[in-house]
Amino acid sequence: MPEKETESVICQDGVLAANASGGAKDMGEVESGHIQGERGREEEAIYSAFKPGTKIFILVMATFSSLFSPMSTTVYLPALTPISADLKVSTNLINLTLTTYMVFQALSPTFFGDFADTSGRRPAYITTFAVYLAANIGLALQNSYPALLVLRCLQSAGSSATIAITMGVMADIATVSERGRYVGMVLTGTLVGPAIGPVLGGVLVQYLGWRATFWFLAIGAGVFLVPYVLFVPETCRNVVGDGSVQPPWWWSRTLMDIWKGKKAQPSKVEWEASLADQGIKRRASSFPNPLQCAKLALEKDIGLILGVTAVLYGTFYIMLASVPSLFKEIYGFNEFQVGLCYLPSAAGGIASSFSIGHLLDWKFRRIATSLGLPVDRKRAQSLKEFPIERARISLMLPLLFAGMATMVGYGWALEQKAMLAGPLILQFVTGFCTGSAFTAMSTLLVDLYPFNPSAVTAASNLIRCLVGAGATASFNPLIERIGIGWCFTVWCLLTVGVSPGLWVVIRWGPAWRERRRRRQASSL
Repeated sequence: MPEKETESVICQDGVLAANASGGAKDMGEVESGHIQGERGREEEAIYSAFKPGTKIFILVMATFSSLFSPMSTTVYLPALTPISADLKVSTNLINLTLTTYMVFQALSPTFFGDFADTSGRRPAYITTFAVYLAANIGLALQNSYPALLVLRCLQSAGSSATIAITMGVMADIATVSERGRYVGMVLTGTLVGPAIGPVLGGVLVQYLGWRATFWFLAIGAGVFLVPYVLFVPETCRNVVGDGSVQPPWWWSRTLMDIWKGKKAQPSKVEWEASLADQGIKRRASSFPNPLQCAKLALEKDIGLILGVTAVLYGTFYIMLASVPSLFKEIYGFNEFQVGLCYLPSAAGGIASSFSIGHLLDWKFRRIATSLGLPVDRKRAQSLKEFPIERARISLMLPLLFAGMATMVGYGWALEQKAMLAGPLILQFVTGFCTGSAFTAMSTLLVDLYPFNPSAVTAASNLIRCLVGAGATASFNPLIERIGIGWCFTVWCLLTVGVSPGLWVVIRWGPAWRERRRRRQASSL
């Protein structure tokens, strides 16, 4: 083998790592899918063994799962007043169920994200949806405030981790050159949920009563869980590699495969040998460690990206939080009409999820071509010499600034009590721009940690939810002190003020990424 420094392998904190130089011998090397064979020649492994139709089915189911966490938050809002009356408790106590839901929404993914990255996506999905289904049935049947409070926490714990798991599924089967459009696809559920929740909740509460909202969510969870258990294969690369390795546990195999006797269950030794053939030294399953997510946030580039994304999320959440009170006060709308006013921002978000994904992939191909690097959607590509930070952020920054400009206009339009069409159009544009920015940042986070996608997404979720809660808490006091227009202006200026952190990531991010790669490789 020629005397040269070999690239280090960074895979899911447990994939085979080579930090050899000079006389490294017979050591497989994998970095983002590149394999260094025993004879010293580099083979490019097919990133995913799943057929295109299977990949689409997996992603559709993953997108469906991501709908439940945000929808469970907003579908509950129209039920607050009738629940308060039926349980004979104050509005403040009912509002406490919103606060506790957000706390668990922030914390739960830090447990299940690490669990999904080590034990697999199937056990994580099945566990979380079983908890979610049981919690919704309990909420539909309960008649006391303590039960409501506890079951809302369980409902949040079951649903909020699905977004982190979904991002993990996407990273399992999508190469970096096609990751943009896949991230856009799977994030559609997170954008649709907040918009359709108030509409569905208003209809259900008005015609069937508040308990119907929980029965609706329970049925929806069952509609996802049954086909998932039957048909959706495991994708976690720590368990099945590129999808061709059969795991030794029945819960990681579909019931249809078990029933038909397909894909005989291997022994643990055979399974680990199959993973080793793909250059994977499996990271052992252990009790979920939420500190894993916290450690990711301490990385310089990750911390800056999470900080900017969190402030942007908080600003966007203020716009969503403004709809019920301001549209009811300014335009005299009822609950159902207020729910309909969420649709423009959702439509903008959905439009962004499809368009920005293709633009991100186009930008990746363009930069790769300018550097003389090949682009292969079937095989993973090393990012060691590729400026992935510039490829993602350069598209995101103009959209971030445009989104903040339109959101300032939205705030002043409400301040001046403009015609309804004005705020709704500005909502759509803001939803498009901020949705595009979220997609770009989520894609970049997975690019930087492709073997811990659920954990890094959970870290992002933790910080976003905390900032979102603070932004929501500041909304009414700011409006009372400085008015609607200045409230939105202050938060938008804050977002623009932290955005230079992304320029820092473009400038120094590649060097930080390389030092992290070497540090992680030397520790294995």
